[in-house]
Amino acid sequence: MAKASSGRYVARSIEVLEGLEPVRKRPAMYIGSTDKHGLHHLIWEIVDNCIDEVMNGHGNWIQVQLADDGRTATVVDNGRGIPVDVHPRFKKSALELILTQLHAGAKFGGEQYMHSGGLHGVGASVVNALSESMVATVRRDGKTYRQEFKRGVPRSKVKNLREKARGTGTEITFTADSEIFGKHLFDPKLIQNRLEAITFLHAGLRITFRDDKTGEYQDYKHDGGIQDFLGKIIADQGKRSTHSTVFQCEKKDEMHLNVAFQWTDATDAQIRSYANGVYNPSGGTHETGLKNGIVRAMRTYMGAHGKQPKGVQIAAEDIREGLVAVLSVFLPNPQYQGQTKERLNNAEVGPWVEGVVRLEVEQFLSEHPTTADQVIERIILAARARAASRQAAKAVQRKSPGSRRGGLPGKLADCSLSDPRKCELFIVEGDSAGGNARQGRDRRTQAILPLRGKVLNAEQASMNKVMENQQLQDLVKAMGCGIGKDFDVSRLRYGKICLLMDADVDGHHISTLLLAFFYRYLPGLVREGLVYVCQPPLYKLTRGKEVYYAADEGEREKVTSAWKASEKKFDIQRFKGLGEMNPKTLFETTLDPKRRVLYKVVVDDDRTTDETVSALMGKNAAPRFEFIMESAGQIDAEALDL
Repeated sequence: MAKASSGRYVARSIEVLEGLEPVRKRPAMYIGSTDKHGLHHLIWEIVDNCIDEVMNGHGNWIQVQLADDGRTATVVDNGRGIPVDVHPRFKKSALELILTQLHAGAKFGGEQYMHSGGLHGVGASVVNALSESMVATVRRDGKTYRQEFKRGVPRSKVKNLREKARGTGTEITFTADSEIFGKHLFDPKLIQNRLEAITFLHAGLRITFRDDKTGEYQDYKHDGGIQDFLGKIIADQGKRSTHSTVFQCEKKDEMHLNVAFQWTDATDAQIRSYANGVYNPSGGTHETGLKNGIVRAMRTYMGAHGKQPKGVQIAAEDIREGLVAVLSVFLPNPQYQGQTKERLNNAEVGPWVEGVVRLEVEQFLSEHPTTADQVIERIILAARARAASRQAAKAVQRKSPGSRRGGLPGKLADCSLSDPRKCELFIVEGDSAGGNARQGRDRRTQAILPLRGKVLNAEQASMNKVMENQQLQDLVKAMGCGIGKDFDVSRLRYGKICLLMDADVDGHHISTLLLAFFYRYLPGLVREGLVYVCQPPLYKLTRGKEVYYAADEGEREKVTSAWKASEKKFDIQRFKGLGEMNPKTLFETTLDPKRRVLYKVVVDDDRTTDETVSALMGKNAAPRFEFIMESAGQIDAEALDL
């Protein structure tokens, strides 16, 4: 319990952070972290502003220069130059407003920027707030202007340097604040890779890079666009293409799509997704649309041309295996997951990308039958290999728990058998429920892993955050199959992963959090049909020696309505949680394979599932609010856990 404060809670207790104070108080809210990733995000924010000028036809050159100290960077473009005239309402120059006020910019109305990497107007001001110093130099109207800042605070007004300017553009020089980022320094190689990727996405754009410390100079320009990017990715990975003809599609409408892909001999799929020139490492609705479009086009083509092999079940992952793709979309109002833009959340993008890709891929396959046959052969081999791998995994004996005890979480109560085909892992809510489950289980085949409270919301977290979470680490260790690039379903130690939570609102929430984790970070388990949700009872109904367990209020009402016709008295017991059940009851109702109810988790439609997970668990609260308002009338007030 928190210790009570001695002071009174009154109006003066409320702290109001003004200007850029919130950024310095909570920098991770704006740049994701204060490690090297957050440090480099400062450069990305300034470069993204330059790219916005390029995307809207106002520039074709950018330069990034690193100073000797490793903490100072200069970014220059030949765009229009940030306006320096005085804003009529705020009585400050536009330059000062943009660099010192959150949510100040020209990207809200859509008149100045048809497409933009970010629409929140916080990027440049956040960089200013987290810099020991910043100098902004603007060339426009034939003049040169300059303003200096210290930790987000202006040190002077905008000065006219009385220097004749050639052309237009903006130059930002900033020194990252060591109070925020410690001893972290800019990584030249990381920056170069990012800058080169940008020139692939914007054919014709030239970006130069200079490192004063080493004297290194690079000049990037790729007129071939994302097709050249695709070739570089495949070559850098040392992979071999399955077919020589590259699929490329460009579609310009209200939104703009550009995509190129090939199948390779890789064992996984790699898609580099961008929205308005910003890299989205966690994908998003545009990436889901691409995946669905390719899968549905291949299924349609194979069915229409009699290419579906007999006795082989082809899954979506078989079609995508070995796929290497570069996807770029531009849209008027991008909605990202967080300020770091890791994931695109616009619901309307997915169906649009899927529709365009599906039609274009079908036409491509029809026009290139040799390539189509090569791809289909590769898909069939992937399906057969997957089936063989699954059978082999079932036949292989698991390593005994004793030999791996050092690598298993301490709270795991493992089972004694070592054959994964016969073993089940139950993920249980809380130590109390975990204790009852351990006592009531079949120790030969059933393992129990209790979790403490609600797990991390994986939909709102990066891979780094997920892997730092102790509860999710324990879960991955217990399953033994790895995660991300290390995932291997053949190493899974159990044939069923069962979510066993209380039959109340909190229990449903924890199940949803875990399902989001599995769907985003361990989709292979879901695809293979290895994840299940248990259905424990919420009520115990007793009439004499007759006992009935009801899963919910509806089932309870159905039974009690029938019993009311009898003169016999009956009792109703509501379980507040699995911890209230005795071990025998828990086994009889929820663990016993002969009597329990398990729901297998399946994905019928990637797009719908992706949108649902994003809406329920993402950072954007608007879809959840709409769902709650639409469903409010269906809620039984008596059923709420108040």
